[in-house]
Amino acid sequence: MRVLVTGAGGTLGRAVLPRLRADGFAVRAMSRRPRHDPAAEWVVADVGTGAGLVEAVAGVDAVLHLASQPGGSRRTHQVDVLGTRRLAVAAGHAGVAHLVYVSIVGVDRVPFPYFRHKLAAEQVVAAGPVPWTVLRATQFPVFLDGLLRTASRLGPVVGDPAVLAQPVDQREVAARLAERLTAGPLGGVEEFGGPQVLRFDEAVRAWRAARGSRRPLLPVRFPGRLGRALRAGGLTTTATPTGRFTWADHLTDTYGGTGGR
Repeated sequence: MRVLVTGAGGTLGRAVLPRLRADGFAVRAMSRRPRHDPAAEWVVADVGTGAGLVEAVAGVDAVLHLASQPGGSRRTHQVDVLGTRRLAVAAGHAGVAHLVYVSIVGVDRVPFPYFRHKLAAEQVVAAGPVPWTVLRATQFPVFLDGLLRTASRLGPVVGDPAVLAQPVDQREVAARLAERLTAGPLGGVEEFGGPQVLRFDEAVRAWRAARGSRRPLLPVRFPGRLGRALRAGGLTTTATPTGRFTWADHLTDTYGGTGGR
């Protein structure tokens, strides 16, 4: 099976490419800029403008759509919603048999502007001309790690201690995507999360211990519907199977118990 991977240079894309190759897929990797990789065929195309899409989808059996523009701006709408429509139409004309779209757990219940665009993109895929699957994943540990770094720039780690998260390693998401490609179109939405649900304060304590940091947690309760949704577990799922790689595993791999502020 030949698979086109959009957004192949991103965090998930860098985990997906070796996984697909190891599982015997022929991979065509897509990005907006030229790249050179002897292990994969790279093509230049842009879902945001449509440039190169016809050539990118030609001759592939499936499309794994990872490309996204986080945020909530006009550019997000251009890439995530209109770009997904352009890709689906081009794939339909090319006779592609399966379009897999990667989304986020909580897009249907957490009122982030970015999530509204992701949910709209899911609806584009479902209404499009290509048999489809949507895989919603929970947050990657590297994302949570980066969030904590940002939240502690001024000293204390600032955040709502009761917010719930369920980190899932991007390599395990990549493996699940390979399984979905092999299984064929689901015609529905599947959720995939990490092995444990953590409160924000629990995640912070483990993160501080791994880094040898004494920075305190400064609790700030997120207001309104957004805060209520995050505290109620809007970013988590009870779906099974789950990944196995824990937040503690990520911290050990990243910081190795050596500390460091």
